[in-house]
Amino acid sequence: MTHPFDAGYTGSFRALCEDYPGTETYPAEAFRTEWGPVFHRGRLDGSARMLVIGQDPAQHETIARRILVGEAGHRVQGFLSKLGIDRSYVMINTFLYSVYGQGGGTKHQNDAGIIAYRNRWLDALMAGSNIELAISLGGLADKAWTTWKATASGAAANPAHAKITHPTQPESSSKGNPAKRATAIRDMLQNWNVALQALKPSLSHPDSSRALTLYGDHFQAGDLVDIPEADLPAGSPPWMLGAANWATRTGSTAAAKRAAITVTVPKAFRP
Repeated sequence: MTHPFDAGYTGSFRALCEDYPGTETYPAEAFRTEWGPVFHRGRLDGSARMLVIGQDPAQHETIARRILVGEAGHRVQGFLSKLGIDRSYVMINTFLYSVYGQGGGTKHQNDAGIIAYRNRWLDALMAGSNIELAISLGGLADKAWTTWKATASGAAANPAHAKITHPTQPESSSKGNPAKRATAIRDMLQNWNVALQALKPSLSHPDSSRALTLYGDHFQAGDLVDIPEADLPAGSPPWMLGAANWATRTGSTAAAKRAAITVTVPKAFRP
């Protein structure tokens, strides 16, 4: 059996990965810098038709070394699929490192060093690219987009763009209340439907030609799509592609949880 995989970074992207900011730019009290940066997911060969800007890597991304592979990633993968985008996309985050504590991202969204490095990525991604669509996942990601658009290279790029509700906003806003979560998911999917309808006409080169099917009031079968094997490093196990939760921060104190991620193979993949 042949297993496609992400071969890594070359050219300008290799240079970006060799010259990334550390704690001098990302203060350790606000970011989990000890786990290292997580750079991207998707195509870096110029074939991407869609750009996704996320927020920051969580525990799944820290282990897989690619962004948006947890619950948020599966929801976004489904959003792209509805547009007919199955592989021609590239994703980067607002922040290289996982945000630690409440408000860390908001507090540092205007930091010059964070902006400068992120803009280098956006410049490299958009230079001579075929990107037709872009989405920002939430307010911090949208600030990253508008900040880059204010630069000369950003002003020269004109993909159709939409800011959408962050994929896990329903969970963060509902704080464990099932009714509030259901309402927040309904509201988020309505927001996504508006974006889908606005973006679809601007996509001239989908991977698959399919009629646009909008979301209902909750996620249904087919709305969550597995992460493609070609997006992860060579040898990544198949359970990293599915929607089952396989990584959790564990510990009895905040410091312990910061230092530990427990990885558990889902039952369906155990011998």
